[in-house]
Amino acid sequence: MSPRLNLYALAQKPLEQLLALEKYLTDSGLEHGLLHLVKMRASQINGCAYCLHMHSADALKAGEDPKRLFLLDAWRESSLYSPRERAALGWTEALTRVAETHAPDEDFQALKPHFSDQQIADLTLAIGLINTWNRLAIGLRSEHPKDKPARETAAA
Repeated sequence: MSPRLNLYALAQKPLEQLLALEKYLTDSGLEHGLLHLVKMRASQINGCAYCLHMHSADALKAGEDPKRLFLLDAWRESSLYSPRERAALGWTEALTRVAETHAPDEDFQALKPHFSDQQIADLTLAIGLINTWNRLAIGLRSEHPKDKPARETAAA
């Protein structure tokens, strides 16, 4: 696949607004590790290679345990995630698959013991934003950087 067009060249102003929202969310007080997990999980569901590449690199650089990234698709069956993270991941899945789930009350209520109303609002914005980025990257066929495969790196 090759990119369809350069959105960054064609829509600079709106993209600046999306990046301003990213900055707000980074500074919102939600844990950066939690935001990495949310971005990764939504990107897994949507099949966005560009965003998975970016956010896995960001998470690892920030010190995330690689095992937690490897097992993220099976977070419900793993003990590696806190109750707070589980609530956020459930909400991420519900909103990412909103056409199927219609954002169930149970998933929303699961947030209440772990997040303030402000944090729920910010988390919901974060989930909406990563889904927007996924749709832009997938729709316009954005290509992630081409890293060397592990076997080539090991042989070097």
